[in-house]
Amino acid sequence: MNGVLLGVEKLSVGVHSSGLSYDIVRDVSFDLYQNEILAVVGESGCGKSLTALSLLSLQSSPPLRVTSGAVMFGGRDLLTLPRAELRKVRGKEISMIFQDPMSALDPMFTVGTILTTAVRAHQKVNKARAEEVSLAALADAGIEDPRRRFGEYAFQLSGGISQRVMIALALVNNPKVIIADEPTTALDVTVQAQILERLLMLKKDRGMSIILITHNLGVVASVADRVAVMYSGEIVETGSVAEVFRGAQHPYTHGLLRAVPRLGSATKSLTAIPGRVPQPTEIPAGCVFAPRCERVTTVCHEVRPALVIRRSSAVRCHNPID
Repeated sequence: MNGVLLGVEKLSVGVHSSGLSYDIVRDVSFDLYQNEILAVVGESGCGKSLTALSLLSLQSSPPLRVTSGAVMFGGRDLLTLPRAELRKVRGKEISMIFQDPMSALDPMFTVGTILTTAVRAHQKVNKARAEEVSLAALADAGIEDPRRRFGEYAFQLSGGISQRVMIALALVNNPKVIIADEPTTALDVTVQAQILERLLMLKKDRGMSIILITHNLGVVASVADRVAVMYSGEIVETGSVAEVFRGAQHPYTHGLLRAVPRLGSATKSLTAIPGRVPQPTEIPAGCVFAPRCERVTTVCHEVRPALVIRRSSAVRCHNPID
């Protein structure tokens, strides 16, 4: 594995305004290595997207704000950079593919205007060169007729093409890191496969690192190198995809894998995890998964477990699965 490119250290993000004070994302730590795809997985509402947005201080503030932690990139803590310096990082060194491409693209501007504006915000080039770079990015994103799409508006694009335009927008300044937030949401399976194949190609051809936010374990198995599993705002397990999928140690990860439907299985119903995810205002003193866990003991209700290395993975559990 190559060196650490981006390091997230004990990141916490929460609501702290109007008399309210609680963290939604708590004590999140992970590393992104050069030329790898790290998948962050978990149920809807577990804090995946908020974590991704907070890496570039894009969370809605107020009411949300980072309460602790650091995001180290290139020897700098992105959370403490002046706004002007952070704007130089966004879109240039770290780009983001947002969750809903149909609403992420500005309907008032053509695809070409959106892309060339991004190019000229970070590169000292004239309009003609910005157009050339933008057309190349559209082609790299898998769009067959870049010149045609260059002059179109968002409402003229299908979901698949819109997602490819978002990929082109992320690529146009040749960043080192791409954060892809649910890049295949609302797309049919054929288009999903094409988008994932494109991300793999970009990683191989450009040597990029990708943080892939998803709830789809099939996507994780097909493209990711490592995986971080989130539950209720915390990372509960992390390791290589092969290690975690073959021998999940956290009961929550184990439950997620058991809930995945499998072709040829004789089981008529899926195995569900009992109970519900606690609200951010209801976080227990001990393990957040304790009320739903089959392996719970007294210590689980009383002491919050730390994320510790066990075998070749890291797990946040008092009673991990052997």
